[in-house]
Amino acid sequence: MAGRLDPENIQAMRQSLHHLVAKAPWSDETLLDEVRNHALPAMQKQGPVVAWIVDDTGFPKKGKHSVGVARQYCGQVGKQENCRVAVSLSVATWNSSLPIAYRLYLPKEWAADAERREKTEVPEEMEFQTKPDIALDQIRAAVAAEVVRGVVLADAAYGTNTEFRDGLTALGLRYAVGVQSSTTVWDSGKQPLPAKPRGKIGRPPRLLQRSTGHQPVSVKQVAMSLPSTACKEITWREGTDRKLRSCFAAVRVRAAHRDYEKAEPHAEEWLLIEWPRGEAEPH
Repeated sequence: MAGRLDPENIQAMRQSLHHLVAKAPWSDETLLDEVRNHALPAMQKQGPVVAWIVDDTGFPKKGKHSVGVARQYCGQVGKQENCRVAVSLSVATWNSSLPIAYRLYLPKEWAADAERREKTEVPEEMEFQTKPDIALDQIRAAVAAEVVRGVVLADAAYGTNTEFRDGLTALGLRYAVGVQSSTTVWDSGKQPLPAKPRGKIGRPPRLLQRSTGHQPVSVKQVAMSLPSTACKEITWREGTDRKLRSCFAAVRVRAAHRDYEKAEPHAEEWLLIEWPRGEAEPH
């Protein structure tokens, strides 16, 4: 890049570019907004926006002095590793995608380490946030900017988080997110028990109840209880050497996460269950 900008003074231009990236007070959010305003209309000429994709990217990194580096799950290597992680939000059509938000995840040990923060010039206002919280902030900003909406897609690292899903619902966004097999739900047609009857004195009880014989179940239990007739085989992607097919079933359930602290049950949602071909366990 330095060679293209100033072929006669490459080294000086390299230093200037480094200063721009590392020291100059420019806003990466503003830059991404400008990129979105330029690129998204061109993408939409080829097809409509269909999805907002939430993801995170791990960057393997040795040592402990680079901002945000810690031993954590790294997608590039598929295991716990010393790395940095960035949370991103991308807008996608059927044949292209564009990152519109990108933020470094700051682990707790970094957020609480005043000495390292000062040495690496971490802004004072940056506090610890979970990855789902970061993603939800990015999504709120996209909604506020009136970005063309799509179905929010995320893996179980985000979808299992009830507050994340509730936040999407509050924003009026549709979503299709992964959940862990241990996530608890009320099976189709079931829900928590109503609050206790009102006593003779005091305020009327408001909170939902469970009993020994009336408990939610895991999504894996829901899947394993389905009859074989509930499953429909669908081709869902063109693979490199063959079409990818799986058996899918869909049932209506209610999330059960801490509903005993609520006065109203969670709304019903679709639970989509997948059995990849040749595998006995559902996903």
